[in-house]
Order: sequence, then C-alpha cells, then structure tokens
Amino acid sequence: MSRDITIVGGGVAGLSVARAVTDRGANVRVIDRAAGLGPHACSWWAGGMLAPFCEGETAEEPVVRLGQEAADWWQAKTGAVTHNGSLVVAHGRDQSDLRRFARRTTDFETVRGDDIATLEPDLGTRFQNGLFFPSEAHLAPRAALAALREGLERDGVTFELAEVDPHDIDGTVVDCRGFAARGDIPHLRGVKGEMAVLRCPDVTLSRPVRLLHPRIPLYIVPRGDGIFMLGATMIESSETKHVTARSLLELLSAAYAINPAFGEAEVIEIGVDARPAFADNMPRIGRRGHVITANGLYRHGFLLAPALARMVAAYIFDEQSPEVFDEHYS
Repeated sequence: MSRDITIVGGGVAGLSVARAVTDRGANVRVIDRAAGLGPHACSWWAGGMLAPFCEGETAEEPVVRLGQEAADWWQAKTGAVTHNGSLVVAHGRDQSDLRRFARRTTDFETVRGDDIATLEPDLGTRFQNGLFFPSEAHLAPRAALAALREGLERDGVTFELAEVDPHDIDGTVVDCRGFAARGDIPHLRGVKGEMAVLRCPDVTLSRPVRLLHPRIPLYIVPRGDGIFMLGATMIESSETKHVTARSLLELLSAAYAINPAFGEAEVIEIGVDARPAFADNMPRIGRRGHVITANGLYRHGFLLAPALARMVAAYIFDEQSPEVFDEHYS
C-alpha cells in the first residue's frame, strides 16, 4: 500500500525530499508559496559547488562526509553535474590563509604557477600557489532544480500553489520551508548571503575558483556561455532585500583580481537571501506532532540536501532515527 506524503516547500530541500520518498513508492504532493522556481527561494541564489573537502575548512566533520554523496546523487537525478574539481588560490600577501586552508582540509593537490595556468589558462601567472581538489564538482542550481522538478512531475508528483501551516494538513507532512519556518522553529536563524551574476565572454573558467580573503572568502563559479556566479557573503542577518555597497565592491574586486577582464563584465543579476541555519550550522531533522521538519541547510543546500532527503525517507519508511535528528530543534 502506497503512503501519501505532503511536502511543504519547493526549494532544494523540498524537491530533494520529494525525490527520495517518491523513489520509495510514496504518493507525493508538494505545496509551495510561489508558482514554480524563482528568486523567492534561497536555493535560487546558490553557488552550486559540490565541494565537501573545501567546506571542511570551516564546517563540521559530517558536512565533509555526508557531502560526498552529493555529486553522484545530482548526476543520477538530473544529469547536471560538471566533474572538474575545485581550485583554491590566494594572493602573495595572503599565503598564510592558503596554508591554514590546507591544514584544515584533505584530498587536494598542491599546485604552483604553471600548474594553475594549465588548469585555468585565463588565470595566467597571477597566482603562484594554490590547492586543487580533483574529486569535487559543481552544477548550475537553477538548471538542476528545474530538472529535478520535471522528473518529479513525470513520476506523478503534484505541485500546488498555497501558503499553508504544515500542522493544518492531515497525514504525513514534511516541512521544508527553510527560513520561512522560523516562527515554528525558534532556534532557526538567518545568515545573509549576497552574490552577483556576471556576463564576461572574454573569460573562460572550467571549475569553481575560490579566492581566499582575510575577511570574506569569495568564489566564482562558471555557468557556461560566459556567465559566472560570484559570491558570497555570510552575514548574521535575516535581511533579504538589499546587497550592501561594501559587499558588492568586494565581490567585484575579487572578480577583477582573478582576471582584469572582469572589469568589463556586465552585472546581469544581484541577489540576496537568508540561509536557514542552527547554532552549529548543521541541518536538523525533527518532529512536531505529525509534522517532520527538515531544515538548517545553511550554505550547504545542494551539498547536503541529498543526505538530508535520504535520512527523511529512512525515518518515514524504516523508522530509522536520522543522524542529524535532535529533539531540541523540534
């Protein structure tokens, strides 16, 4: 007998959970407050880096371990993954930051000027030292979300436009509303992220490049056809309306430092979002009555959503307690 499951929230967490429980044979509907994918969702503004080892520089151990599931999962479900690794570089004055990054991470190769130029010719010889993480990957978040939703629709998942209280819905409900659930999950906080999308056909990059910075580590991710995502700040704030002038200057300065041709780039989008996070920046699965909550992906939405979805499905179908289950956050 099939199980009926309602998922509230159609971002990366909601769609990933929908995929996981659909694959287990459930009849699924997804309810979201907006029609289709768009800038209302935090995941719309994601970088799309599937870089668990790089994230180990600041993240807890489970992020590195669980994040290693992501690239294969997204490839299997959407076919939208590029497996070209990640490159981390720093200016000469910031070599101590590069050494610290190396001490805190694993599964990288140390690269020098000529190696960097071979990996990314358009970086030239601007950087004399770097770290290359060959097993990492990246994807275009909007294309991946669209492919995930299309696959769910083909498999009979229904999508409804409504703003609802998950506790007003009967049956098995999974609350994946992200920061919108802060009223029901008091420990949830917002971490502001700011980013820019540039068009610069004069630059070609094959993989995400992280430029280490004393205050804000920045990254640039190629989207193809001369489009690049540049981000992102991490500010303790739930304000999601405006990018600060300082952040935009630092983002654009980082792009210029990677290649001066970015000085002539078109800024085609500027985005800001509030990433849902708990105190330790780890996601949590909880339960409040008949509603299962899956939240707190922080900056690791595409990296940890597959593992989070797997745990939700195992909790529902196998009564298996999730690794990240915590009553304190319910």
